[in-house]
Amino acid sequence: MLGVYNYTVVMTYAGLLFSWAGVTFALNEDYRAALLCLMISGVLDMFDGKVAATKKNRNDAQKAFGIQIDSMSDMICYGVLPAIFIYKINGFHRFSAVIGGAYVLCAVIRLCWFNVDEAQRQTQSAGERSEYRGLPVTSAALILPFIFILCRIDCIRRGVYDLFDSRVELWGSAILAAMGLSFITPFKLAKPHWTGKIILIIIGLAELAILFLNK
Repeated sequence: MLGVYNYTVVMTYAGLLFSWAGVTFALNEDYRAALLCLMISGVLDMFDGKVAATKKNRNDAQKAFGIQIDSMSDMICYGVLPAIFIYKINGFHRFSAVIGGAYVLCAVIRLCWFNVDEAQRQTQSAGERSEYRGLPVTSAALILPFIFILCRIDCIRRGVYDLFDSRVELWGSAILAAMGLSFITPFKLAKPHWTGKIILIIIGLAELAILFLNK
């Protein structure tokens, strides 16, 4: 069969399938389940590169496939899912559709550029990259739950218990637009290593606690 099917890509494939499940949950208004799927995808993405690096006999085609499939998966996980999520909680409003489209475009541009940049970097260095240029699309795994929490807090504060609310549209769409612009803005951002990853996981667990303990 075409493609790669060894253990180096299992976590990437699993992350994509979790995010697809997240899309279906969002469309069926099970928003917490959708966010849980997204965050699981984020954890899998955090470690899939480490797992792939343990296989020392990968040929050039397998390495190139790993770069491409990772970005293809990221497009679904952190591009399509967040855009659909915000579009859905905003009641399919046209404004959210426009912002979502712009966000997806920014994610595609960033991921394509990352592939080009990573391929060039690997011809010059065998080590891992130490920094990113622009905000990684994977940050959506923490930012999207934060948007939802902000929306819920705002609704509860005002005594509104329906997410389909104009202020929700403003919160969600504004942050989504800011994320999209950050994807293609070439500022330098240090790549998190083990300490940073542990901090990110703790933040994610805190978000999960807020999401599921405050229904």
